[in-house]
Amino acid sequence: MNEIVKGAPLPPRVTQVEATDNFELLLLFNNGEKKKFDAKSLLELPIYAPLRNIGFFKTVKADNMCVFWNDDIDICPDMLYMQSVPV
Repeated sequence: MNEIVKGAPLPPRVTQVEATDNFELLLLFNNGEKKKFDAKSLLELPIYAPLRNIGFFKTVKADNMCVFWNDDIDICPDMLYMQSVPV
């Protein structure tokens, strides 16, 4: 089911996520698409600095909206969809 906001459907949302050893996220969206997001460029930003620890990076979760690690660190679902590539 697609949600509608201001008359337009929301872009697909993440239903499953898996982190790789190469700081990439393998994503499954609610429209069935499987994509890969390279998170390495985010690691330079202060808010994402804790993700440089690969053990912590691999604790990523999806909540049918976005991906997150804790209450402070998440990634916008629209960015994930637009900046990931099909696998």
